[in-house]
Amino acid sequence: MMARDTDDPKDPGRADDPALGLKKDPELRRELDATAHTLKELGPEYEAELIDSFLEKVGERIDRRMDATADRQVRRHLAERQMGAARGAAGRHGGDGAAPALGSFGERFGFAAVSLVLAVPLSAIAAYQAHLAGLMVTWAGIVGVNVAQARVSWRRRSAPERERSSEDWGV
Repeated sequence: MMARDTDDPKDPGRADDPALGLKKDPELRRELDATAHTLKELGPEYEAELIDSFLEKVGERIDRRMDATADRQVRRHLAERQMGAARGAAGRHGGDGAAPALGSFGERFGFAAVSLVLAVPLSAIAAYQAHLAGLMVTWAGIVGVNVAQARVSWRRRSAPERERSSEDWGV
């Protein structure tokens, strides 16, 4: 397989074929020219080795470009994830950097459901071990925990509202 020296613009084997990207990469163009010149000097017996050498250089160049492209894509993806996380955190914090309120319906419902699920075995153990007195203490604890959680949730949820209303009144 010999190198072609044609001036036919439609010939895909031309060195300035845009598909080869040689116009954009002058160093690769010089490598191809040097390979073609060496092939003419040494003859067809060294053709395979020269072509393999050139293709290895092209492969290395492609690998470097792919690595650079992948690196850019990974950095872009990480930046997008960080921005998304920052936007999500700002949305959860109300944009002012405060801690998220524990008062969403899902959080309250989940807390109540877990406390009721745990109340069943705790009630059974308390009733078996300490009878009615144990059952009363257990349920007092369950109610106390739920009331405390509801208060914390209410305070965190209503704190920004209290601050806004005091600003409105000039207090």
